[in-house]
Amino acid sequence: MDIDWSKFIHSDPEILLGKPVIKGTRLSVEFILGLFAEGWTEQQVLKNYPTLTTESLKAVFAFAADCMREESLYPIPAERS
Repeated sequence: MDIDWSKFIHSDPEILLGKPVIKGTRLSVEFILGLFAEGWTEQQVLKNYPTLTTESLKAVFAFAADCMREESLYPIPAERS
């Protein structure tokens, strides 16, 4: 099932300098992705930020995936031992 992230994510120059945020909050996509990168679970995010929903979190990932599709990706060399 594809999610229409635009129902959940928007950008307003008056909120966090225009960073994409979850509608109705000041929680940026970047912040939410950072929580997951630090090891937070969906349940922890929802418990700590009760205005969020499972659908809004899915929208964050759908938005990030769409952004990545638009970017040129470059190979990352393997680290040398």
